[in-house]
Amino acid sequence: MIAADLSGKVAVVTGGASGIGLATVERLARNGAKVAINDLGGNPRLEQEVARLRAAGHDAKAFPGDVSKPDEVIAMIEAATRHFGRLDFLVNNAATPGTKAPIPPSDFERQDEAFWTKLISINQVGPYRCLKAAAPHLRAAKGAVVNVASTSGLGYGGSSSVYASTKAALILLTKEWAHALGPDVRVNAIAPNVVDGSGWECRFDPDDLARHVAKLPLRRAGKPEDYAEVIFYLLAGAGYITGQTIVVDGGGAR
Repeated sequence: MIAADLSGKVAVVTGGASGIGLATVERLARNGAKVAINDLGGNPRLEQEVARLRAAGHDAKAFPGDVSKPDEVIAMIEAATRHFGRLDFLVNNAATPGTKAPIPPSDFERQDEAFWTKLISINQVGPYRCLKAAAPHLRAAKGAVVNVASTSGLGYGGSSSVYASTKAALILLTKEWAHALGPDVRVNAIAPNVVDGSGWECRFDPDDLARHVAKLPLRRAGKPEDYAEVIFYLLAGAGYITGQTIVVDGGGAR
């Protein structure tokens, strides 16, 4: 397990109360970073996880906000930077599949205008809103950004065509933002596949999931901690890597 001394560094992690976001929060906190944990207001897990982390001696604080709402994003980022005094890292993790079960590409009725609008606002424009609000602080700190995309954005299937398109856009935006914020800020992304422990994998047929995992070279689904480790590396190290999307999928199924 890689480690780094992040004492004095401050991170904002969106969607940080569960899954990959929470694993990233824990990894950063264990290495000395102060962490602003964002999730939806009213989510009981947000305050519960913050209390748990603080009881363990970590400097973490909740900053609720909906990334689909510009005013809430601005307020969240500004409150976090006021509280901690700076901002070094941004992890754009908040996202939604928008569905409880996979939607076939041919099902245009379920992938309607409202579905498109919701997923684009959260998954695609949400990271932009966070980046825009955080950019001045990240520039001042010579910081780093990691966007959580998906292998669905690379054409490897997913919960819906709409979801895949938003993640494909985020992969492209990672390159665009690397140019926009360079040389002061590095911007990278990871593309996870199945996330064991996120709850999302339970919505797929268990037999299909088992067959998929059996074809992976590593023979297991990724855990939130697996993805958090790569995010941590891209934030705390990787000084000459920017504009890249790292595929984290256990080697890829054939």
